[in-house]
Amino acid sequence: MMLAVQVLRLVVCILVLPMFLLNLLGMWRWISKRFFPYFMKEFGVILYNKQMASLKRELFSNLQEFAGPSGKLSLLEVGCGTGANFKFYSPGCRVTCIDPNPNFEKYLFKSVAENRHLQFERFVVAAGENMHQVADGSVDVVVCTLVLCSVNNQEKILHEVHRVLRPGGAYYFIDHVADEPSTWNYFWQQVLNPVWFLVFDGCNLTRESWKTLEQASFSKLKLQHIQAPLSLPLVQPHIYGCAVK
Repeated sequence: MMLAVQVLRLVVCILVLPMFLLNLLGMWRWISKRFFPYFMKEFGVILYNKQMASLKRELFSNLQEFAGPSGKLSLLEVGCGTGANFKFYSPGCRVTCIDPNPNFEKYLFKSVAENRHLQFERFVVAAGENMHQVADGSVDVVVCTLVLCSVNNQEKILHEVHRVLRPGGAYYFIDHVADEPSTWNYFWQQVLNPVWFLVFDGCNLTRESWKTLEQASFSKLKLQHIQAPLSLPLVQPHIYGCAVK
């Protein structure tokens, strides 16, 4: 099986050789950083949100339970992208956004204008593994959707999430993950992952992110595996849930 994966992976990589050459020259990253926000605006808002709307409404339905003594929920979204999650947040929620790609900003502020029920605070250009701009224990809720698949270090970002949450605060997550190893879908995830990684700005098809979450230092973890109602089988295997500090 692994030999077949390696052979097919080589064939696929040869077919898209110009992309890998651009990457070696350092040019592909410049291109993808500008292409990816546009893709996420079209895919994230129009397709992904439409197909995942019921799950997102269910997951975020109890956000307000984690509001502080003032009654206003302080929420930090890490890897905010275009702001596709804003419509699912509770009214009056104070939102801070972090993303390493500054090219998301114009799409993000369009979402801010369309979601006046929120109190938007600021957009910070930073990686989730180093959120030094956010103080310890300063937020009620952290949200990451489609983030653990692309970060450089899952352990570091979860450590940072734990640091910025107040005691009793919650971390909400949705992410696509590797399928069961016995499936054909897992086989094609393995074959196509190198190309997928380049095209989609560092996104991985083969991560077993639930294992990292299970080893993180949260006091409670509610995690579910599902086959998401998405058109593309490669990203149908998902995990979602909530962890409490």
